[in-house]
Amino acid sequence: MFIKKLTVAAAFFLLLLLDQVHSQYSLPRSTPEEQGVSSQAIIDFLDSAVRNKNEFHSFMIVRHGKVIAEGWWNPYRADLKHTLYSLSKSFTATAVGYAVKEKKLKVTDKVISFFPDQLPDTISDYLQSLTVKDLLTMSVGQEPDPTFKVVGDTNWVRSFLALPIQYKPGTRFLYNSTATFMLSAIVQKVTNEKIYDYLTPRLFEPLGIENADWETDPQGNNVGGWGLRVKTEDIAKFGQLFLQKGKWKRKRILPKKWVKEASSVKIIQHPDLPKDEKDSSDWEQGYCYQMWRCRNNAYRGDGAYGQFCIIMPDQDAVIAITSETPDMQDELNAVWKFLLPAMKKKNQKPNDSLVQELNLQLQTLALPIPGNSNTSDMIADIEGKNFSIQPNDKRIEHVSFHFDNDLCTLNIKSDTETYDITFGPRKWNEGETTKKGPYLVSGAKNNLEGLPPFKVAGEYNWREDNKLEMVLRYIESPHTETMVCYFDGNNIKIEIRSSISPQPVTLNGEVK
Repeated sequence: MFIKKLTVAAAFFLLLLLDQVHSQYSLPRSTPEEQGVSSQAIIDFLDSAVRNKNEFHSFMIVRHGKVIAEGWWNPYRADLKHTLYSLSKSFTATAVGYAVKEKKLKVTDKVISFFPDQLPDTISDYLQSLTVKDLLTMSVGQEPDPTFKVVGDTNWVRSFLALPIQYKPGTRFLYNSTATFMLSAIVQKVTNEKIYDYLTPRLFEPLGIENADWETDPQGNNVGGWGLRVKTEDIAKFGQLFLQKGKWKRKRILPKKWVKEASSVKIIQHPDLPKDEKDSSDWEQGYCYQMWRCRNNAYRGDGAYGQFCIIMPDQDAVIAITSETPDMQDELNAVWKFLLPAMKKKNQKPNDSLVQELNLQLQTLALPIPGNSNTSDMIADIEGKNFSIQPNDKRIEHVSFHFDNDLCTLNIKSDTETYDITFGPRKWNEGETTKKGPYLVSGAKNNLEGLPPFKVAGEYNWREDNKLEMVLRYIESPHTETMVCYFDGNNIKIEIRSSISPQPVTLNGEVK
């Protein structure tokens, strides 16, 4: 294989050529050793990703302002966006920072002052005292987290303001995604722009963040606390901007004062936690303005299931990760175990074999494809048959299967929509669908408004002669949906499994 024959010099030359084809807004590329990091440490980090329970989708390591390693696990790609979940919050706080700079608001402003027409009939003392800073620091005083209650309403601002506040604002931490939504609504109120549009000339365009999108609520506000989708390199650029204290290409685009304010501790999640528990957790180092402090004097924005922007000032490094994991601390532990020590060494000698091994590994990253066979005698029996499905919560009424050129197209008819999704035989077939996939806030009405059709990659395989498994990855999100179909004559049973839900949904049907 050609890449195995690359010398260090040739590998570096190849990186220079690749850098030429990157857009003018791309981060410059280098090699690990050129920036004082051993390729072996990155290899060990990647090996750990294969061994543990975490499913990585992409990563990028930036050292001294240059990308030294990057990779995407097929079918994820560099040109695809990825749902950030709560990493979106750090971008929302940055919009607040710009509004503060432009004197459109102050963090000491009272929240109720922005929405005089949305207030409840009775305004409590705690609601009266609630400030923008309390929203920024997740210290609203509500309990429990009201997010799922608020997003079930058609007017999220009114719903949020109507909820009781149990504790004095600013005194207790409670993670609250609708507090971040309120920041988005406030910025939109004072600028007359969605925060996506407000950030575009101030942040997105200078950093070269293109084709991002952000979900909106029923009233047309960007949801703020989640719902932003950007590429992996865009995450790294955002982190690099903070690492450079608000400067980009020698031009200040974010106030240095805001960077410091937004990344310093404001409140502790569990102040009475024993020291050993605190020292072992990256969630107990303190909360900032929609960012977390980390161990090792780092800080980060993060999102559910392992979306990370880790900023490491002492190492002059940024690490971006997208993934689906049940244990986000485990991913951070891998960063501290394998990558952090490698950045403490100042000089690294190039090593031909290690550079070749790392390059090969980065080129061949792929998520495993399960299954046994891409064919079955059952195909002729089910081809084109219309299976009528019994009433179910997913509102699916009919399904049918069509096989052509080894591809399998699943037709799904609900009470209002029809979807055609094509799967490849033990390989990914990419396409688009308007069918919504698994999502953490899927219970919210209209929470996906404003987004284009979802990019997907589908793969099918026959686990047994009468058992068809169809895996559908929503490749601009962390999540996957698996449909296992059991055929028995004219009868069908379908188990629909979500990567974020342990319990499958079972559908039953028959040919009529």
